Amino acid sequence: MKKISFLFLLLFFSTYVCADEAVADGDTLTTHTHKNDIFHRIGNTFTKYFRDFNKTDTTYIEPQHYNYALMLQNTNTYEMYRVTSKSGQSFLFAPEPTYRVGPYFGWRWIFLGYTIDVSHIGDKNNKQEWDISLYSNLVTVDLYYRKTGDDYKIRDVDMPGRPVNTRALEGVPFNGMNVGITGIDIYYIANHKKFSYPAAFSQSTVQRRSCGSALYGIGYTRHSIDLDFDRLQEVVSKNLPEAVEHPDVAKLDSGLMFNKVRYTNFSASGGYAYNWVFAHNWLFSGSLSLAVGYKRATGDLRKDELTILRDFSFKNVVLDATSRVGIVWNDTKWFAGMSAILHSYNYRKQQFSTNNFFGSLNFYIGFNFNRKRGYVRNTKK
Repeated sequence: MKKISFLFLLLFFSTYVCADEAVADGDTLTTHTHKNDIFHRIGNTFTKYFRDFNKTDTTYIEPQHYNYALMLQNTNTYEMYRVTSKSGQSFLFAPEPTYRVGPYFGWRWIFLGYTIDVSHIGDKNNKQEWDISLYSNLVTVDLYYRKTGDDYKIRDVDMPGRPVNTRALEGVPFNGMNVGITGIDIYYIANHKKFSYPAAFSQSTVQRRSCGSALYGIGYTRHSIDLDFDRLQEVVSKNLPEAVEHPDVAKLDSGLMFNKVRYTNFSASGGYAYNWVFAHNWLFSGSLSLAVGYKRATGDLRKDELTILRDFSFKNVVLDATSRVGIVWNDTKWFAGMSAILHSYNYRKQQFSTNNFFGSLNFYIGFNFNRKRGYVRNTKK
């Protein structure tokens, strides 16, 4: 079955308020006179504040020159999931990576496109996923939804204290696990007048001087984990050679018998990002944000609770992380590059803990067209 996934990138209006201001020099602008009533005065004050707050330093950030863009992108997604019992038994599950390719069309702050999953053409796979990344100089927003399919494989096993060779389990298919995650992360870029996230990850501006910025964020995610313990026990017993004569050596820890887990996560994060302009039209960008998250199992929520603070426990506080890296060449007309984003989430209870990693690696090439009026005029001088 052909799988098609959609990616929608919406570049906030603030980025283009700054860009349009930057090209106003030399243009003949047509203005309209409005009544000077209280509503217009309030609106003008708000607009002026919004523009002043979002102005960028054009010696560091060169605005977009064009109205439209076309791009071809290859997206590769990866994920891993580790489950560990209190006694130390652990299983690392991961499906095969997915490879998608497709075209994108951009108009100002909207970027629309689709990618075809070429790695599962003709396969019956119930995997669902979409990611939305919103990049502006002021804020960055990540929205994501993932529901894994039934194509996990066992990648690594640790059974301490057992005289078994667990390599026999590596690469064995396991269809008894399903994981889902839905979330949103919002980051504020402190040094947004000189540092540009869009230059590295949406190609809508060009970073002309190296610069960094602190990042501050908040996030919310909802997770679900389904693990068929009986199916896992069956797979382990069947594939461990030592289990033929000694079945007890393949017995799994009872701490892995959780079957279903549902939990939510509220987090506050801080981090740093840096754009390195190592050559003309070239940019390397990297960032890391660490989040302090408070996780609550859905089954722990009682109907008479009004807030999650009533039974706050430090045992539910964990550390998560999000990192990005990108390299891009952009001469304002043509652009090409690579970008990657990785999310890491952790969860622990008394009898078991989980670690979830997922991310995407993108390769792209494209061009901008329909030059804005201000830049057309400047090229004739």
